[in-house]
Amino acid sequence: MKKHNFSAGPCILPEEVLKKASDSIINFNQDNLSLIEISHRSKPFVDVMDKAQKLVRELLNIPNGYSVLFLQGGASLEFLMVPLNLLKEKGKSAYLNTGTWAKKAIAEAENFGHVEVLGDSSEKNYNYIPKGYTITNDFDYFHCTSNNTIYGTQIKDFPSCPTLMVCDMSSDIFSRKIDVSQFDLIYAGAQKNMGPAGTTLVIVKDEILGKTGRNIPTMLDYNTHISKGSMFNTPPVFSIYVSMLTMQWLKDNGGIDWVERINQQKANLLYHEIDRNPLFEGTANKEDRSNMNVTFLINDKSKEDKFNKICEEAGINGLKGHRSVGGYRASMYNALPLESVQVLVGLMQKLANN
Repeated sequence: MKKHNFSAGPCILPEEVLKKASDSIINFNQDNLSLIEISHRSKPFVDVMDKAQKLVRELLNIPNGYSVLFLQGGASLEFLMVPLNLLKEKGKSAYLNTGTWAKKAIAEAENFGHVEVLGDSSEKNYNYIPKGYTITNDFDYFHCTSNNTIYGTQIKDFPSCPTLMVCDMSSDIFSRKIDVSQFDLIYAGAQKNMGPAGTTLVIVKDEILGKTGRNIPTMLDYNTHISKGSMFNTPPVFSIYVSMLTMQWLKDNGGIDWVERINQQKANLLYHEIDRNPLFEGTANKEDRSNMNVTFLINDKSKEDKFNKICEEAGINGLKGHRSVGGYRASMYNALPLESVQVLVGLMQKLANN
């Protein structure tokens, strides 16, 4: 039976990507060597790194003056690296608190200097994106999280920013068109929409670095990794390779324009059913609903076991909501086919009709 994978992460990946990735473990480039045992300094892997970086630039239409890095440590390490590289010793930073990961980023920044939280939706369990705040130019940078996987919210329109703008795009990178020139630093863990866990994509404007006045440990300095082409130390070769394959799959199918259209179709279909079906209720404010992670509740608890059972029988995986929200969470990353959403919606209708 075909599985319909709505898991919040690690993400679903295209079948053809998984096939090529699995072949590479046994025989990479027909050299009778495994991808994970060749030197990362060898031409075959240097070519992978170069292609991955070029695909990022092409898919996101990145302007000149930005570096593309593949690092380690996940977005969680970026919570630390961002203030370390951008927050001046006596400066201050601004953050939006829109969920668990934003809160963790704030906590790390507070270790390095003054942090002002300009908007905070925690009082309503993060079910909306704060608006109406003012960003002033006396902040060293402003940080936001574009998509909140746990609570099902997403920033639809990014604010005008008179200072540096930093964004954690871990769970919606490559899912929609963005203007990279609007941002000074973007980071994204691979495991939500790009590849397996192990690498983190960082897009950083070169001219903003080296201005904090602090000594930065070598491994945590973005300039270190820029100067070494993301190979200061041994990179996570497998994760980068699979991310490269996923980006090539995206390009071959029509790029960001194509996938944004499909993602919107998936979101429209599921949200329409949630809104019209009296058995279900969305948890996020309608104007802030995420196209990547749809969070919803079942209103009739007596039917919850039945719904869980028919979902399991239909091959639906990963639908359980995060414990802090409860209910259900349908994560619809790029590789999730429209067919899977159609199956889920059909089950919701079936439950309502029985």
